[in-house]
Amino acid sequence: MPDERFSRLVSLACHDLRTPLATIYGFARTLNRMEDQDERTARFLSMIEEAAEQMTELLEELGTVARIEGRRWEPVLRETDTLELARAGDERIAVEGAGAAIETEPDAVARSLQAFAVAALRHGPVEQVVWQVDGRTLELSPVTANAGPVVNGDSLRDLGSAVARLVIEELGGSVELADGTLRVQL
Repeated sequence: MPDERFSRLVSLACHDLRTPLATIYGFARTLNRMEDQDERTARFLSMIEEAAEQMTELLEELGTVARIEGRRWEPVLRETDTLELARAGDERIAVEGAGAAIETEPDAVARSLQAFAVAALRHGPVEQVVWQVDGRTLELSPVTANAGPVVNGDSLRDLGSAVARLVIEELGGSVELADGTLRVQL
């Protein structure tokens, strides 16, 4: 039972951290919208807003891990298209191919696919990656030798990709790396 207790503590911490984080974010946004800000102050406030948004995303990932590990994750399944799941809105992440309709937790899967791609970009380092979508199979390339263990979640140097693997596998999918390509089966 120690693992269940730890996952519950992590979930509680994630929940409790959201309130002060929301306060920081809210005040930064309010101050940034004031018209009498000089350029330097506006830039600093924008940096605080962006950091708060990133912290919110990290808390969401950590909370998801805690719920999965504690066997309390209850994904809300909806029908969605795999091609749409791969679209990240990041110009460095291209998407090609043809999708298929599946029932899954679309928000968690979309975040996971984006996390894999961002890890490949960051740890590659490469300038662009491509998701090749063929129905339920999505292949990400290039994944360099340096990035491979990070992208597939074996090396715990990137929270996003580690959580992504847990999410995909918890939803019944698989993640494997071979020959510079990450294959995700949904």
